[in-house]
Amino acid sequence: MTYQQTIAEAGKTIGTEPSWNGIEAESVARMRLQNRFRTGLDIAKYTAKIMRADMAAYDADPANYTQSLGCWHGFIGQQKLISIKKHFGTTKGRYLYLSGWMVAALRSEFGPLPDQSMHEKTSVPALVEELYTFLKQADARELGGLFRELDKAREAGDEMEAKRLEHAIDNYETHVVPIIADIDAGFGNAEATYLLAKKFIEAGACCLQIENQVSDEKQCGHQDGKVTVPHEDFIAKIRAIRYAFMEMGVDDGLIVARTDSLGAGLTKQIAFTREAGDIGDQYNSFLDCEEVSSVGHGEVLISRDGKLMKPKRLPSNLYQFRTGTGEDRCVLDCIESLRNGADLLWIETEKPHIGQIGGMVNRIREVIPNAKLVYNNSPSFNWTLNFRQQVFDAWTEAGKDVSAYDRTKLMSVDYDGTELADEADERIRTFQKDAAREAGIFHHLITLPTYHTAALSTDNLAKEYFGDAGMLGYVKGVQRQEIRQGIACVRHQNMAGSDIGDDHKEYFAGEAALKAGGAHNTMNQFAA
Repeated sequence: MTYQQTIAEAGKTIGTEPSWNGIEAESVARMRLQNRFRTGLDIAKYTAKIMRADMAAYDADPANYTQSLGCWHGFIGQQKLISIKKHFGTTKGRYLYLSGWMVAALRSEFGPLPDQSMHEKTSVPALVEELYTFLKQADARELGGLFRELDKAREAGDEMEAKRLEHAIDNYETHVVPIIADIDAGFGNAEATYLLAKKFIEAGACCLQIENQVSDEKQCGHQDGKVTVPHEDFIAKIRAIRYAFMEMGVDDGLIVARTDSLGAGLTKQIAFTREAGDIGDQYNSFLDCEEVSSVGHGEVLISRDGKLMKPKRLPSNLYQFRTGTGEDRCVLDCIESLRNGADLLWIETEKPHIGQIGGMVNRIREVIPNAKLVYNNSPSFNWTLNFRQQVFDAWTEAGKDVSAYDRTKLMSVDYDGTELADEADERIRTFQKDAAREAGIFHHLITLPTYHTAALSTDNLAKEYFGDAGMLGYVKGVQRQEIRQGIACVRHQNMAGSDIGDDHKEYFAGEAALKAGGAHNTMNQFAA
């Protein structure tokens, strides 16, 4: 519906209510356009369609991969999308990622926590809602600016400019984009997962990521001590999320099935099996067992190929998988997840290596040809060291002289600017494009980038401001850069909604409105 059509629609309603004095159709139309999404379900339905279309575009051409950054506050997510629109003119292919790690570390009422699902489960959907509140406010702010420009054009009698602005309003691209939201291991059993999933969806999430760890033993994917569950248990949670999506009317909602099997050498359960070769039997086949002829006190035995086998059980009552089975277990996890309702895969790896990831994806695609990954470009990886080592190893294999380099010390600043370091940096630069093409990665994300940028920028400011630079530390390092780079937040009152509030005051009170944006507003210093 165009701007003029929205005005006309509002006018029809107002025209039937003779006592609604002072209600202006154009003001109503503006408020409606500034609040396009009424509920989280509106957002989930809208963004699910975006993700589905993006997946189809990727299947047609892997160059159409998508990206996101993890954001731990609504303001951070808002600024990211404002920046994307400013620099690239569109949000297409750019999402938000919501990290359970950052919720635990930054948003829990208990204070900073490790990534072990100890934070309040409802704090994650609450952050989904917060992120979309800030993205909708970004829409209202930007559209408000267009409305003000339109009023100025009309006052100046510039019909061409007025038409251009109406066209811009009609074709306005929202800041609202898909969120891939981390539900950890489901925070309990399948019923708990289902109930929590509904909260996520109500808040606006169109895509939920769930992992195959034991819920009450959950660990960060890049730490030790991870414990996986049998496939049937994980599939039950995938089904629970699918039921939640369908109950809420988001039939095309998406599920990302994450496997931690590459780094998880333990399981809490021996899977139930009905017959040889079924999914439970395949899971159990990876257990580290020894053949026995008799049963000792308190021992647990399984039968395998007519032999009695004793799985290796630790004092923690956990069972151990055979060393070196991680990739095989990952491949099986992924295939079974896609066969049972997952849409995308996430393989948590210990390093960013295209060959390793692509090798597993090729095996998965032998069974599921259109399998696609979401991949964590994790800050837990030392990207500089990893890629310098990859180049070092490639050069060694190719017979190139590497005597000028010490592989164990490649992180050293002494190697910055060398041929090896430059090639490694180029591989890092093209990693996402190359991995999308060669390793089936549809979506690249960084889980915790804004955690690290907040720490780095705050450290730089504190060092300067509390040191000899004093106020110049802020002015030179922050405010002057905001002005030079066109960062909208330099006018922080405007960013916080002051101009939107002034517009509303004028709608509600007309000439009697006491507005904040007058001549004495210090934000006017940044208008030039």
